[in-house]
Amino acid sequence: MTAYLAKRLAIGLATLLVASLVVFSVLEILPGDPARIMLGLNASPEALEALRSQMGLDRPVVLRYLDWLAGMATGDFGRSYTYSSPVIELVAERVSVSLPLALMALALSTAIAIPVGIFAAARRGRLSDTIAMGIAQVGVAIPNFWFAMLLVYIFAVGLRLVPAGGFPGWGEDWGGVWQGFKALLLPAVALALPQAAILSRVTRSAMLEVMGEDYIRTARAKGLPRRAVLWRHALRNALIPVLTILGLQFAFLLAGTIIIENVFYLPGLGRLIFQAISQRDLIVVEGVVMLLVASIIVINLLVDICYAIADPRLRTGR
Repeated sequence: MTAYLAKRLAIGLATLLVASLVVFSVLEILPGDPARIMLGLNASPEALEALRSQMGLDRPVVLRYLDWLAGMATGDFGRSYTYSSPVIELVAERVSVSLPLALMALALSTAIAIPVGIFAAARRGRLSDTIAMGIAQVGVAIPNFWFAMLLVYIFAVGLRLVPAGGFPGWGEDWGGVWQGFKALLLPAVALALPQAAILSRVTRSAMLEVMGEDYIRTARAKGLPRRAVLWRHALRNALIPVLTILGLQFAFLLAGTIIIENVFYLPGLGRLIFQAISQRDLIVVEGVVMLLVASIIVINLLVDICYAIADPRLRTGR
């Protein structure tokens, strides 16, 4: 198990290093001068040179990359030119919105998808299976931003059950926590249902593949109840592809909420990236993207650990 985890950790660190080089290089070759965009078209050459020097843009690219890499290793992601504050503080403020939103969406997606997938697999070829997978196909096809606007129209504008947008903060008491939860409920549902549709189809396919194995037929021949065969034997052995999709979905939910956060006007990481790109605040874009890459690598490492728990053969490389 230790060798398995060490190998996965080494792969993750190598991926993070390559990602840092790619992110830095891509942002460096983007057209446009950040200093000119920040000061405007009428800025004097002296002011432009002073700002470029302050931003470090007059230094060699290799030195800037190494300084940026060393800063990230010590927790210093630089200082935003637009917000005039450290990038890590901006991220800490915004992650209190994006992380709970992603966790809520993942919990909803999992709670819906796995039972639906098992239900459909247990009733393969029946009308209930066809209806469940038909609804899942519709969920896959619907864009989440359109679904988000539909939810706003029904539950916020029509029924007035939840706020239509904005985030009041988490507050200091249970009332404040409840208000924050209500503000994230519709965005979480808008993110979760399309992901639940994908996960339910994967769960059904994995369950059907496992249910054709010899040990499942042996368990049935021994007289085990159908529910026990499904939940105790088939589900665990079908978890590998399900865990893969769960890891990918959480990474998507954490990093891909730009549209949803703009629909609901949420001050999260997605909206921060969108604003930083439009303002050419490259240090913010680089820092946030690298933090998201690091979070995805950590998620993949956790998924690998779950693989080893679900299938002990992976611990020894078999």
